[in-house]
Amino acid sequence: MRILLLGGTGEARELARLLTGEREHEIVSSLAGRVSAPIRPVGEVRVGGFGGADGLRDWLADNRMELVIDATHPFAGVITANAAQATARLGLPMIRLSRPGWTAGPGDRWYRVPDLAAAADTAAGLGDRVLLTIGRQGVAAFAGHTRPWYLIRAIDPPTDQLPPRHEILLARGPFTVSDESELLTRHRIDVVVTKDSGGTATAAKLTAARIAGIPVVVVDRPTLPSGVTVVTTVDEAREVLSAWVAAGRSGRPGGRR
Repeated sequence: MRILLLGGTGEARELARLLTGEREHEIVSSLAGRVSAPIRPVGEVRVGGFGGADGLRDWLADNRMELVIDATHPFAGVITANAAQATARLGLPMIRLSRPGWTAGPGDRWYRVPDLAAAADTAAGLGDRVLLTIGRQGVAAFAGHTRPWYLIRAIDPPTDQLPPRHEILLARGPFTVSDESELLTRHRIDVVVTKDSGGTATAAKLTAARIAGIPVVVVDRPTLPSGVTVVTTVDEAREVLSAWVAAGRSGRPGGRR
């Protein structure tokens, strides 16, 4: 089976490693190319966009792909929507691998918001020194707030408009609770802003914020397209794929839609 694996996450790399070792599958991993030095998965890799849903549809047809697994970041809403449209037009099955989001626990002071604009407004009302851990994209949503000071942590430097009072910290997870606690103390952070990315690589900041009694503004994930088969783990993705192959590749993979 020829499979396009839309990746860039740890789950995508793990799935590429496992599927590449299975002789019945041919895997092409696709990276968006937005990170200057991405961690590359094993096997065949392509880098760059497709040109929207139409371009992706044409690429899938030209390369005779039989299945798309979207294991991109939970906030990569554009490529997920494009993949859903492209596969629907071609009648191809699609699996969306989306790791579970974070859940607030005892002692957490979380403020859930629907988007970055709401996050900027909420954070500005909670404190004067804000740790932004939303990646390099979307920082422009905070540019209009002149009072808070922002520590902007990202893998690559942001290219959007920046708030007037800021410092940029280039770093790549995973981070430890000890490191995050030291960061919060050293920069006198009183508000943390994050996307609900889920996973363990950057979850330590949530624990550090809880220990310090610092509020966290959490941006909710974009809504997934309707009709897409959704799984939450690498093992579940493999099970759905195996069941579909065993059934003779008829219809769409089973699972949550």
